[in-house]
Order: sequence, then structure tokens, then C-alpha cells
Amino acid sequence: MRIFYIHQYFRTPDEGGAVRSYHLAKGLADAGIQVEVISGKNIHHYDQQWIEGFKVHYLPVSYDQRFGFFRRVLAFLEFVRKSRRLLKKIGRADLLYVSSTPLTTGLIGLWAKKRLATPYIFEIRDIWPEAPIQVGAIRNPLLIRILRNFEKKVYDQSLSLVALSPGIAKHIRQVSPQKKTSIIPNFSDLDRFYPQLKSKDLLERWGLGDQLTIAYTGALGQVNGVEELLGLAELAKRKQKNWQFLIMGEGSHRELLIRDAQQRGLNQVRFFPFGSKEAVNQLLSIADFAWISFAHLPVLKTNSPNKFFDALAAGKAILVNHKGWVYQLVKQHELGISCLPGKLDHCFQQLEKMENDKSQILQMQINARSLAEKYFRKELAVQRLLSVIQPDKYPPMQGDEVYILTA
Repeated sequence: MRIFYIHQYFRTPDEGGAVRSYHLAKGLADAGIQVEVISGKNIHHYDQQWIEGFKVHYLPVSYDQRFGFFRRVLAFLEFVRKSRRLLKKIGRADLLYVSSTPLTTGLIGLWAKKRLATPYIFEIRDIWPEAPIQVGAIRNPLLIRILRNFEKKVYDQSLSLVALSPGIAKHIRQVSPQKKTSIIPNFSDLDRFYPQLKSKDLLERWGLGDQLTIAYTGALGQVNGVEELLGLAELAKRKQKNWQFLIMGEGSHRELLIRDAQQRGLNQVRFFPFGSKEAVNQLLSIADFAWISFAHLPVLKTNSPNKFFDALAAGKAILVNHKGWVYQLVKQHELGISCLPGKLDHCFQQLEKMENDKSQILQMQINARSLAEKYFRKELAVQRLLSVIQPDKYPPMQGDEVYILTA
């Protein structure tokens, strides 16, 4: 079986960032499927590489998280155009596995179905166009109607759909109720991330102490809510706590956050450059809590953030700033505490108690790693994807009750 895996932002663990497609493509290749990834990259010419048993076609499509809305749209459409051209050249596949965002990748699936008679499975990582609508990036009523009709068409024309969370699956079933929808969340790499004792050498190298430490590792954009972590840091400073706050990532709001921290005099907040998964693992190794946050928009409650699953694998207690699927997992499995809007003082008080009694933090960390091992191993995600692609050969797995928590 030959599968073309379409993902505009494919990355390897050494590059860092979202590596879901890397692990799924590798898992499919290990199962004997011929996998070819088509992705965009900030390069001048087409490139091709073999990575872990599968081929990656890199198309020269510039993209940066700091791009404005319209420049992003141009990059999305350029990727669609160049992907179509490549698909004409490299022969026919048995199936396209098309990953969104952006929703424009659906144009590739629709085109391949019509022109090449190739069916596609569509994976929804984030709900588009609802996300940019709620953020305010798309406001024109006519454009909103066109995009929602396009979303429905992409779903309806697919062979089946894959959602990354119960909330996303619920949205899909409202838009396209007749389509089969499977839930395959993001997942934990238990080999790359694991519980570790705080390294004295690492603390000394970075000029840090062994006090209560909260880390954020992820995108620093408009919707990521990291400014609320600065609010917690400011409260800790006011209460004369020497807690440490570590922020690793890139994005359009990075410089704004750095300036904000400087203006508030938050010397206990440290910023680290975007790094590989190994760099993320190092940072998490000296943290007690991982901060998981988003802006307070209904659509963002459905997210399945990579940073959450990395933190679970690393055995970190969780601080979550929004309600939704992640919040419910944290509460149900006692993974950490919430830091919701208007309840910053309550969150601080809980942290203050735990600072003096680390046993509760330790139990949360044990619970986090246990949940990752039980439900969110990358091997389970690969098996679930195989059951979607080849159901006759790989029957659906049982025991997915954690996935339908809010469905």
C-alpha cells in the first residue's frame, strides 16, 4: 500500500515542535506501508530525504509563525499549488492522509480525489475556520459562510475523518454527521521524555536554584495565553516567593512577552530559545509543573496540545489555565491544578501549600506518567491509525473511554 501523507509543517524530533506526523509516518512505514510525506520548508529548491524508512518531499514554501494573516494565507495556497504539481509527477497513491491545519490542505484532497481518483482521509488538528473566526482574523460574513461551506465539503468528500480530541470530534459530527470520525489524540514519546531528578549541573549552568519551578514549552503566539503565566509570576514576586518561571518557544508574541516581563521587573522569569525535543526534555527535567495555556476562546478548549503530552511523559504536574478536555483530564486523573481566570489567588495558595509539602506534587507527577503509559503512548496512536487505514487487517482497539470523556 502506498500512502501520501500531506502535512505542511512536518518536523523531526531533532528540529523540535509538533512531531506527530513524524511518529505516525514512521509507524506506518514500520508496518510495511510505503509512506511519502509532502511538506513545506523554508528552502529555495525542492528537496527529498529518506527519514526512518519513509520518503519526505520538501517543497520550497516559506512560512514563519510571525507572519501576518494574509501572508500566512499566501503560504497556504502556495503549498497547495506546489503539492498538486508534485502529485502529478510522482505517480498515484492508494490513499492520501491529509492533515489540517491549515484547512487549505483540504484543497489537495479534493483535487486528488477528482483528478487522480485517489481517496483521502482528513485529519483535523484544530477547528478551522472557527479558530480564526473566534480570534477575529476573519470577520467578513460572506467569507465566513464560504469557508464553513468549504469545511463541510472537505469533510463530506473524505473517506473518513480523524479528530485529535473529543471536542474536535463533536464539532466534526455536527458539520458532517454521516462521516465516520475516529479520535487519535496527540501522544507521548515515552522514550524521549521521562521523569528525571533535577540535575545540579544543569541548574548551575543556567544559573537556577532548586526552588519551585514552572515551565512552559510551546508556541508564543496570540492564542497561547502565556501572558497569564507572567501574571502568576508577578503575584509570586509580590508575595516574596523565589519561584522560577521558564519559558521556551518562538512565536509572534515572544518579544512582547519578554518586554512585558522586563517592565514588570520579573527577574525570576527566564526565556529560552526554541529547541529540539531533547532541549525541551532538559528544560522539563528541572521543572515541578508544566504550564498548559490557551486564550479563552470556546474553540481552543478542544485542543490536543503537544506540550501537554510531552509533560505527561516527563512526569510533570500540570497547571492548566482553561477548561476543556485537558482540564477534565487533569481533574479526573489528579494530574495538577487549574489556574483559571479570576482565580489566580486560589492557584497561588495551592502552590504555596505544595511548596512546603512536595509529596502532593510527587503524586501528581506519578499520575501524569502513569496516564501517558496507559493511554497516550505513541505506539497506541500508530495502532489506532492503522485500524483507520486498514480496518480489515487492524481491527479497532478497545478501551478508549478516556478519549470520549467529553464527546
